[in-house]
Amino acid sequence: MNHKEAAARRALEFVKSGMTLGLGSGSTTAYFVDMLGVKVSSGELTDIRAVPTSEATAERALEWGIPLTNLGEYPNLDLAVDGADEVDPNLNLIKGLGRAALREKIVESHAEQFVVIVDESKLVPKLGRGPLPVEIVRFEHETHIHWLNTLGLGCTAKLWLEEDGSPAITDNGNYLALCWFEEGIADAYELAVTLSTHPGVIGHGLFLDIADTIIIAGNEGIRIMERK
Repeated sequence: MNHKEAAARRALEFVKSGMTLGLGSGSTTAYFVDMLGVKVSSGELTDIRAVPTSEATAERALEWGIPLTNLGEYPNLDLAVDGADEVDPNLNLIKGLGRAALREKIVESHAEQFVVIVDESKLVPKLGRGPLPVEIVRFEHETHIHWLNTLGLGCTAKLWLEEDGSPAITDNGNYLALCWFEEGIADAYELAVTLSTHPGVIGHGLFLDIADTIIIAGNEGIRIMERK
């Protein structure tokens, strides 16, 4: 069993019959959806409903017969489970390299408990080791990229391109920028506010003060970080 699979299996212990779940996106969460699907299809877990954070997750859940719903019907989720691209010592995250950060943030902010499943390679002393995804509208997208490059903070931004050179497009129909920071993100809270208040920016991959539990799988087994 690989580390991602081990973390997903531990997260499954948080699920009880009768729960309404938020299902994240990405490779680690795919293991969780598959394991959940096995328990739902076998009848071991009953009366489960799920709100998916991407079209890919919705398709995967339906293949397993996991009933899907939405926040309009169930605005208060019992539990959300998702992966992360980076986790800092304060349980703050960078997410979005699976191209679903905006939907993930919407769904996971409605969960009573948000559990994050990662392998130990995702742990960082400071956010910004890798790129930060920023979702932008297509209209005048070049000017949004230009603005990101004027932020300072050692930020270099580029439009996220597919292998064929076309822009990467989210399930929401928007473009994505990737922002790199020379020395990491000095103040994630300040950056989050700056990004959130700029016209043309629809969402960003900074998930601050949202995660409740981090399940970390590594060579020494599983360890858990909890928000105090």
